[in-house]
Amino acid sequence: MKKISKYIFTLLKYVSLILASLVAIVPLVVVFFASFKTPIEFRDSGVLDFPNHFTHLENYIRAFTDGNMLLGFLNTMIILIISMIGTILTGTMTAYVLNRFEFKARKIVKSAFMIATLVPAVTMQVTCYQIMNSLQLINTRTSVILLFIGTDIIAIYIFIQFLENISMSLDESAIVDGASYFTVFFKIIMPLLRPAIITVVIIKGVNIYNDFYTPFLYMTSRKLVVISTSLFNFQGPYGTQWQVICAGIIITVIPTLILFLFFQKYIYSGLTQGAVKE
Repeated sequence: MKKISKYIFTLLKYVSLILASLVAIVPLVVVFFASFKTPIEFRDSGVLDFPNHFTHLENYIRAFTDGNMLLGFLNTMIILIISMIGTILTGTMTAYVLNRFEFKARKIVKSAFMIATLVPAVTMQVTCYQIMNSLQLINTRTSVILLFIGTDIIAIYIFIQFLENISMSLDESAIVDGASYFTVFFKIIMPLLRPAIITVVIIKGVNIYNDFYTPFLYMTSRKLVVISTSLFNFQGPYGTQWQVICAGIIITVIPTLILFLFFQKYIYSGLTQGAVKE
């Protein structure tokens, strides 16, 4: 009886894994096939039908040139790099203070951060837009960068969680040897937070890269197009060119897929290898 239950459990496990994989893979396959189809072929064929020719690259050329994707990649990289540097610096510093220092408003600040995570971001867009407009930051990269840096509460909690596993004796030993808090933070804490930083970079980076709503709302100029809004040019009242949009989606997915496959091992890596444990 135990063997039968074990086999059933194993079967259900693999079936659930296969179904979950299909849910993730099938949409990508549909988009990949559609990116090689002509408009007539896209209209008359099924979503899982193979294209007549995998060498039909006109959709990719149109998506890259007419969609101004090169400028979109440039703007996206500028926003992404500056936002990630700001997020890492503010997030690690905030987490370090909340985890290592005792002060009267500590619980209030932590509670405020917790409440902020429960408030839907869309409910604050009117206020945020008015603030950015009063600062004359609409149609600038700065508005989007500030929003990405200032609204990342989850990163702070990730850093706090990692800091709880770093021994306090490391800080105390360095301070006894004459190190300042800034030295402790940049020379000891930051290197030990590398797995957490890479985790935040992956999660936050993919979020910034894929975000459509924020750039679309705050950067309406065609010169400030990002990779997520560049494909918006292929839809309109006279029809949507789905095959070109699918080609653009594939171009957009490739960089994130490569980076994720390269960095995912760091998420599971150890945090304080060789560090002192209390």
